[in-house]
Amino acid sequence: MNNGENSVDLVSDGTLMVDGGTAFGQVPRIEWETQIKPDRRNRIRIGMNSMLIKTPEANILVDTGAGNKRIDRLKETHHINGNKLARNMKSLGLNARDIDIVVLTHLHFDHSGGCTKLSSSGDAVPIYPNARYIIQEDSWENAINPSERYHSTFFNEDFLPLEESGQLELVKGDNAITSSVQVKMTGGPSKGHQIVFVNLGSEKLVFAGDLIPTPYHLQLQCISAVDEFPNDTLIQKKELLDMIMKDGWIIVFSHGQNQRSGYVEERNGKPHLLPKEL
Repeated sequence: MNNGENSVDLVSDGTLMVDGGTAFGQVPRIEWETQIKPDRRNRIRIGMNSMLIKTPEANILVDTGAGNKRIDRLKETHHINGNKLARNMKSLGLNARDIDIVVLTHLHFDHSGGCTKLSSSGDAVPIYPNARYIIQEDSWENAINPSERYHSTFFNEDFLPLEESGQLELVKGDNAITSSVQVKMTGGPSKGHQIVFVNLGSEKLVFAGDLIPTPYHLQLQCISAVDEFPNDTLIQKKELLDMIMKDGWIIVFSHGQNQRSGYVEERNGKPHLLPKEL
């Protein structure tokens, strides 16, 4: 999507598979499998999407996918087909050194794994050497001190090198990143989870992170079983959906695969996606 000096593109790091029951929470399989078919291990395939924002002020990347540090391990558990972000960014004319700001919705491995890579000595180092990495302070604290439920979700090598390199920027609550890009802390899926708003004047977009990760999660009852604060997710989903339906925002899904973005309208009392690819 191009608007004069500004542009927004959806960039994929590939796909991975997750347990369908986990993804849909309390919604029974007999209902969700009418929309997406699981494999024999009850897994569904989802995307790993990042958003690339080019403005006169900065080149901004929102989320970084899973990266390449655990490809072999994730092939077994998640049947991952990933490590595509750099190549897809290159097709848009940018490389890692061109990124000025990385905004992370949260620090789960499938959103932050691509922040770092392994050097020739085996140490994890930042992929984007010239970027500030913007993370909510609550999200950072949550990731470096996870509870027993989330030890397998966070990996220190994804984010601790950002602090060591001096590229980490912690924020508290809602913040303006540039004149056209803002973040809002929602909580819900994880402590300190944030979403990203892009206002280009003629078009307005919101990257919803794991608050509404796929088009299937537009329905209010669809909340992942791994959300830390599902009731907060529900409240924030309602608020966000009301806004995007009323004001004509485009929603971008961090885990959408076939349908990754679009407008939303109400039909028969329920939100309905009108797909629009960026």
